[in-house]
Amino acid sequence: MSKFLLPLFAFLLLVGMFVIGLTKDPSRIPSPLLGNPAPEYALPSLQDPDVLVGSADFAGQVALVNIWATWCPGCRQEHGFLMELAAENAVPIFGLNWRDNRPDALQWLRNLGNPYETSAFDADGRVGIDWGAYGAPETFLVDKNGMVVHKHIAPLTREIWERDFVPLIEQLEGGE
Repeated sequence: MSKFLLPLFAFLLLVGMFVIGLTKDPSRIPSPLLGNPAPEYALPSLQDPDVLVGSADFAGQVALVNIWATWCPGCRQEHGFLMELAAENAVPIFGLNWRDNRPDALQWLRNLGNPYETSAFDADGRVGIDWGAYGAPETFLVDKNGMVVHKHIAPLTREIWERDFVPLIEQLEGGE
């Protein structure tokens, strides 16, 4: 009898885990960076490989760090909203072009517009890994002290921005 109960128990356990997994929002994967300092980095600028850009560029201000790539369909989906956000000057946006092809990324920005204050070129993906990136797009909110306050996985939209980012930014800006 126990021969049959063990596989049945294992099966029911797996079904339970599957059901619980289906109820989770995949854009809310916890990040070990939340409440911790943003990774420090200096990488070649996407636009000019002789110029280093990185965490020093957003130091001392509330900022977004957006991990993006031309091979990423979700990045194309969110790009129009990032352009709107940049035009609103709500918060500076810093790009991390992740595991991409430099000429393709430059063409992308020429064709679709450039919402970024600067965009670092992370060719081998090591800095993205330091940020805990699972893929692209991923967007991080960093406070004036360089602490990661929020992480969003998936394309950023107006609804997500208003719901998840604006209240945090208002709180961070109000605490001056």
